[in-house]
Amino acid sequence: MPTQTSDQRWAAQAASGDESAFRELYRAHVRPVYWIAYGILSSPADAEDIAQETFLVAWRKLPALDLQGESILPWLATICRFQAANRLRQRRRDQAHTSDALDDSLPDTVNVEEQVITAALAARIADEVGNLSEIDREIFRLCATEGYAYQAAAEELGVSHAVVRNRLSRVRTQLRGAVQEARDA
Repeated sequence: MPTQTSDQRWAAQAASGDESAFRELYRAHVRPVYWIAYGILSSPADAEDIAQETFLVAWRKLPALDLQGESILPWLATICRFQAANRLRQRRRDQAHTSDALDDSLPDTVNVEEQVITAALAARIADEVGNLSEIDREIFRLCATEGYAYQAAAEELGVSHAVVRNRLSRVRTQLRGAVQEARDA
């Protein structure tokens, strides 16, 4: 039987009600979900709200999820985009009730093509991260996802500051290349 990824294991455990497994999923993916929401809404406060709403919806829907891939991030990204689209509609309704002038910075619709590209990009990034060595994945998780400083990550992993800095630089270069390839495709 193939080895389960952390996401697959945590999703299965959380689907059966394990809150600590769900916290692990949250910690692993809250930052990318936040940045997806921020990219749509351009508001830090709204992006935080949508990230929280995304995980609330995910908690309710997890028992019905059949995670096919190695990462849960594409599924979370889809939930996030729907929640952000709802927030945009709510903003427009609120503006219509408070003023005659519409804010030109709010898009009239959520571009479906952009959503598909974003989902494909999230999946590509998740695949690339999944293909990293164990140490590189941990360095990426600690520094890029959880916000650890290089020295704190080095102490956590029992390696030198230089190892963390150099490996993270290589990982970021690799991920930028994957993102560029996905955009060029």
